Amino acid sequence: QVQLVESGGGLVQPGGSLKLSCAASGFTLDHHAVGWFRQSPGKEREAVACVSTLDGKTSVVDSVKGRFTISRDSAKNTVYLQMDRLKPEDTAVYYCAAGILKVVCTDMDYWGRGTLVTVSS
Repeated sequence: QVQLVESGGGLVQPGGSLKLSCAASGFTLDHHAVGWFRQSPGKEREAVACVSTLDGKTSVVDSVKGRFTISRDSAKNTVYLQMDRLKPEDTAVYYCAAGILKVVCTDMDYWGRGTLVTVSS
């Protein structure tokens, strides 16, 4: 059974850091595009970061560039999102998703249930 499970969310003060994990089971993440997405109340879901299957290159949305880093641990079949210098506007439910045999993070096939990140003093 294919499953993605996110963890690592929580409450953090502005300027703080969190590291989200996305553990996969039922398939190997290495062969597929894996991304982090987020959704805040009243807003549409947006892509935050992606790691490509083609060459392992990573990309992040401009609003988090220089603060968020996506990485993959093949041995643990896990993808991470390191979030530094967090801002209140980063508050959202963060989702991990995988696109089977896809090179980029569009039209994702599998989604986790999400983990809540709240940035507040």
